[in-house]
Amino acid sequence: MATREIEPVVLDLDRLEQMAESGYYNPYTIFDWPDEIESDKPWMSESLTTLAGTEMWDELTREQQLALTRFEAVNFFSLNIHGIRELMSEVVMRIHERTYADVSEFLHHFIGEENEHMWFFAQFCLRYGGKLYPAQPALKADSVDHLSPVARELVVFARVLIFEEIVDHFNAHMATDMTLPHIAREVNRVHHQDESRHVAFGRMIFTNLLEQVTRNDPAEVPLIAEYLEGYLQYSIATLYNPAAYRDAGIPDALGLRRRALEHPARQEAHERILKRTRKFLAKSGVSLKELAE
Repeated sequence: MATREIEPVVLDLDRLEQMAESGYYNPYTIFDWPDEIESDKPWMSESLTTLAGTEMWDELTREQQLALTRFEAVNFFSLNIHGIRELMSEVVMRIHERTYADVSEFLHHFIGEENEHMWFFAQFCLRYGGKLYPAQPALKADSVDHLSPVARELVVFARVLIFEEIVDHFNAHMATDMTLPHIAREVNRVHHQDESRHVAFGRMIFTNLLEQVTRNDPAEVPLIAEYLEGYLQYSIATLYNPAAYRDAGIPDALGLRRRALEHPARQEAHERILKRTRKFLAKSGVSLKELAE
């Protein structure tokens, strides 16, 4: 196994740090949490539900459709909470390492903001859904465990970036969806506002680490690409939670999940969700689409 030391990550983050400081808000006072929110409105954009565009959605009663948007909103925010917890633990372990000394200041902003995100997502889930959905089994990383230290670091930050880009796709849409209750729009809007900085940072650190791998161990790039393609598919699949189907009163939850994941309309939806991320990765030199085909 390669043991080459990781080079210091040096990035120009002045603009992102200034944006984080000037755009600071108090998450504990910014939201006006109503005692309850309308059950006759969707809590997640209907076009973003896991059955959208399929006959399976059309076969539901209106009551079931609205219930599905409620429980898939709770699932989506639960996924955010679990994802944030994972990425925060990774960042905390690195924040004062020599490799990341140059970006440590921004990482402090990053951790603070992500902790606040986790709080307000949990508030929504517990206030209006009465629960969080449990974390789903993690994707194993056996195929990249043997790679060089810098390649393993790249995989860590690539996972963070992919998670944030997928989440932001949903946030950006729901922030302006006037069919949703006001508090649902606001939670998505505020998160989208911060995630634009986090995605920018994630892309910068990904590019830096990828350049190191490409220069020193280029044969590892296809292995990284193969793993990340699997991570994209894993991330999409977590949106399809059979527990949410059951809670919405839809029978045969496991069978429905299988049919939905394989449906052509949902495959097209997945490509729309992942389009921006795939484009960035391909431009960076990690072409996942070729592997998928």
